[in-house]
Amino acid sequence: MSAPLRAGLIGLGVMGRNHARVLASLDGVDLVGVVDPAGQPDGAPHGVPMLESLADLLALGIDYAVVACPTALHEEMGLELADAGVGALIEKPLADSVEAAERLVKSFESRGLVAGVGHIERYNPALQSMRKRLEAGELGDVFQVVTRRQGPFPHRIADVGVVKDLATHDIDLTAWVTGQDYVSVCAHTVARSGRPHEDMVSAVGRLTDGSMVNHLVNWLSPLKERTTVVTGERGCFVADTLTADLTFYANGELSTEWEALRAFRGVSEGDMIRYAIPKREPLLVEHERFRDAFIAGSGDIVTLRQGLRTVEVSAAVLESARLGETVTLPSSGVLGAV
Repeated sequence: MSAPLRAGLIGLGVMGRNHARVLASLDGVDLVGVVDPAGQPDGAPHGVPMLESLADLLALGIDYAVVACPTALHEEMGLELADAGVGALIEKPLADSVEAAERLVKSFESRGLVAGVGHIERYNPALQSMRKRLEAGELGDVFQVVTRRQGPFPHRIADVGVVKDLATHDIDLTAWVTGQDYVSVCAHTVARSGRPHEDMVSAVGRLTDGSMVNHLVNWLSPLKERTTVVTGERGCFVADTLTADLTFYANGELSTEWEALRAFRGVSEGDMIRYAIPKREPLLVEHERFRDAFIAGSGDIVTLRQGLRTVEVSAAVLESARLGETVTLPSSGVLGAV
């Protein structure tokens, strides 16, 4: 039996503590040390040493590290890990700018290191099931993807706005579940909470197959909502990623004797199915997939290039809002970020 992988953790904020919890009990992995650039004094699992610097963590001889510190520090931490020949699972978004994300991609790829991005929604059971059903053609041609992600402002977020922190979830999952890439985006943002960054965005986009995308994301609502609705020729799927429920609303096939309506080729309400699906914790699945990919050299993870594309699209959303016009995106070469 091979020795467990030696993992480190960078960052002990809210997400970092969740990573620590999962890593501490992950089969085939030993969490050997934690460092927090923001100076968090505690939060590491019992028996795991808190270290003063990334250099101290690297000195322990780790195979890979989870980067869960603020987004502004992702590039610095990631480049240091790559220089040391260590793999990385970097929390989303990959970086706070396209240029920083490009440098991270180049640094890890040039060394042949396994690295991924923590776009956790890909591992949500509802979206996993939805993607398989879309791939099987259960919805027919896809017409539209609508996401709503809103809730109260999380005071732990200080370095980026709602586009980079929250909308990147929806950008990545939309490309992933449809297998399509973004062609253009048009967006409007507002800032109402007194912070220097935007706290609400409404965006409309178009994918390579011509389907329409709508994203509504904000930190200004007391209602917490996480829904993805995919509408196609046979009906629509509705995924609630808070409860990991997936529901299918079918188009009905009802005939009508009203002559005036026969010419209107619309749809009617049909059957509704809420699927019974296994519900495993997405973060645990994400770590299992990364562990397996690290051992095999590749696998079912969000690659840095896919993470880079999400950063590119989010930058286009902000640019569109700034200019007040539609922004066209160049082809990424990673169609559908799959």
